Amino acid sequence: MSASAAERLVDLLDLEQIEVNIFRGDSPPEHVQRVFGGQVAGQALVAAGRTTDGKRPVHSLHAYFLRPGAPGRPIVYQVERVRDGRSFTTRRVVAVQQGKTIFHLTASFHAAEPGIEHQLPLRDLPGPEELPKLADEIRDHLGELPEALERMARRQPFDIRYVDRLRWTADEVRGAEPRSAVWMRAVGPLGDDPLVHTCALTYASDMMLLDAVRVPVEPLWGRRGFDMASLDHAMWFHRPFRTDEWFLYDQESPIATGGRGLARGRIYDRAGNLIVSVVQEGLFRPLDG
Repeated sequence: MSASAAERLVDLLDLEQIEVNIFRGDSPPEHVQRVFGGQVAGQALVAAGRTTDGKRPVHSLHAYFLRPGAPGRPIVYQVERVRDGRSFTTRRVVAVQQGKTIFHLTASFHAAEPGIEHQLPLRDLPGPEELPKLADEIRDHLGELPEALERMARRQPFDIRYVDRLRWTADEVRGAEPRSAVWMRAVGPLGDDPLVHTCALTYASDMMLLDAVRVPVEPLWGRRGFDMASLDHAMWFHRPFRTDEWFLYDQESPIATGGRGLARGRIYDRAGNLIVSVVQEGLFRPLDG
């Protein structure tokens, strides 16, 4: 089961080239309101990478979610080769579905060079072996998973383990800091292509970053009080990594105001090396009733 979920992720990121600089990606017919933003970002990054010579890894991306994508319909990715310089390669990608632009991404590629070396240390947090799987933690609380969540758990391509036990009531979240941390890894091997690992991590980076905004307001699981949508997404890739090995996603929200919340994430490998930095802003609108 785990291997097939990982294989489905790799297949999802394996785009069809339909013309020079034009690619098509599948969008699974899930029973959700909109296509998962991490899927669109990951596929767009694959399209950008496929137009390079593969000698320079991605070092940053900046993206905007413009419209919700429709599940079950293909997405076309149009790549503009903005620059092929001596040190940097730049690509701009437009994602189109049903004739409308739903997503923009600009990605920059650069080979590492000698220079300044430092980083902020990893917080002292428990390792993944000490923590329950997300699905098991929910089962412990509910007794069993609802059918929809059970189906989602079977198809989930990542093993997710929250560092802090999930809070289930308003009393438990009251006074909590706007911070969340999770250990993650793909549930099966993803092969040895660095671009696949980078795009898989891009997929994962959108899964719960905005949790940090919600932590002081409402339980992360259960009925939501807000309609939530990603507005933009930026990532900086600092070091090589494998997404099928454990990484810690340490998240915080410095501010939420005006219907928007900002979240920052730092992703570390098991050795404590900072491998990726992420920033995202989300829209939060109270649900009626």
